[in-house]
Amino acid sequence: MRGSGGSYWMESAPPPEARAPLEGDLVADVVVVGAGVVGLCTARELTRAGRDVVVLEAGRIAAGMSGRTIGTLTSLHGLRYADLSRRRGAEAAALYADAQEDALRQAVSLCAELGVDAELERRPAYAYTRDEAGVAEIRAEAAAAAEAGLRATAVTETDLPYPVAAAVRVEDQLQFHPRRLLLAVADDVVAHGGRVHEGTRVTGLREGAECRLALEGGATVHARDVVLATQFPLRCHRTLLMRLSVRRELVVAAAVDERHAPYGMYWTPDDDTRSVRTAPLGGGRRLLIVAGEAFEPGSGGVRERHARLEAWARGHLPGFAEAPRVHRWAAQDVHTVDGLPYVGHEHPDTQHVHVATGFGGWGLGNGIAAGRLLTAHVTGAPRPPWTELFDPRRLLPVREVPEVVRRQTTVARDYVAGRRSGRRCTHMGCELGFDDADQTWECPCHGSRFAADGTVLQGPATRPLED
Repeated sequence: MRGSGGSYWMESAPPPEARAPLEGDLVADVVVVGAGVVGLCTARELTRAGRDVVVLEAGRIAAGMSGRTIGTLTSLHGLRYADLSRRRGAEAAALYADAQEDALRQAVSLCAELGVDAELERRPAYAYTRDEAGVAEIRAEAAAAAEAGLRATAVTETDLPYPVAAAVRVEDQLQFHPRRLLLAVADDVVAHGGRVHEGTRVTGLREGAECRLALEGGATVHARDVVLATQFPLRCHRTLLMRLSVRRELVVAAAVDERHAPYGMYWTPDDDTRSVRTAPLGGGRRLLIVAGEAFEPGSGGVRERHARLEAWARGHLPGFAEAPRVHRWAAQDVHTVDGLPYVGHEHPDTQHVHVATGFGGWGLGNGIAAGRLLTAHVTGAPRPPWTELFDPRRLLPVREVPEVVRRQTTVARDYVAGRRSGRRCTHMGCELGFDDADQTWECPCHGSRFAADGTVLQGPATRPLED
């Protein structure tokens, strides 16, 4: 393989000096578990609303999935609007679009207010197909997105270096450097009285008149409200657990001459899904970023998947093949049965434990929107119009029950297999698979990840692997 690196966002915005872990007991108004886009945006709004907020992060700030996205913030989420309009009606699609557009506005406002150079660029976003059989679907998406309030049109011309059969184009979307923005948000949380602790893993949560969180080192944190911003929730009620699944997606990136760099942001369901965007490097160069090859955690063959994705980039995008160095990394996303996020009360009987999950690959915009919604839940402020659309307690449509059954059958299979094997997840006992690229053990059921030595890298697992 050519010279390679990991996540470009992590390398180009390395972690600042570590914030001290929490080693003693603590009392706060609100505890936010997780310091990615959801956790930090929620904490920022809560501190500005006058709440005493503590953020607990098991690793480093914005070093999990928020540091491994491709950095696009767009209201065009694949072919979401036609499907949403068909299943829930045009009003639901309009509410979803409203949430995404609000997130775009918030991102621009954050960069300006915090004075951070997050390489914010306004670019059009496209969803396209090269297959004539997919043209009708693309045109239906353009019509549904326009009806939902987006500046969407159906086109046949793009600035990609190959022809397309049809595309949806949405104007004035955003691409940016996610870590630069989130590190600035973390500083702002502290500047407004919040406390942020890295290297602090939460291992348990008990809800009551006062919530109690147990920490790995033995300390206890008491709070009135808890926000679980850990991608897959640390604690997950059975009514929510059965509706979630996890997928991983690979990313490759390389520097190219800016003359070869596509201007827009692109997504296609073709070729096992591909996403393309660029980022500024200076000196007449741009970073060409390509994502795709989605797969179930632990299913193996990751090196081969990376090779396929890189081969696609070399074959379709001028300049990629000549780059001396390729960045390779992976992102992980939680998906819901109905394609809509879960943001709000964790289950029907709780008032003080809140979750944000199920962004399905579109975590930056949905994460920013979640911060506003979760803050409204905690403070009692007026809630945004998309509150019910994202409510984790929403009823599951009858037609989506078969998908839930299918997913639970898969989980049961992995759980039973785990009973027979020696390497199983410490969360719920599912059989683990090995990632030969990252050299990690991964759980296909709920997405926990472990280092080769058994150390927990990503929850919901909180205990290391047993020998």
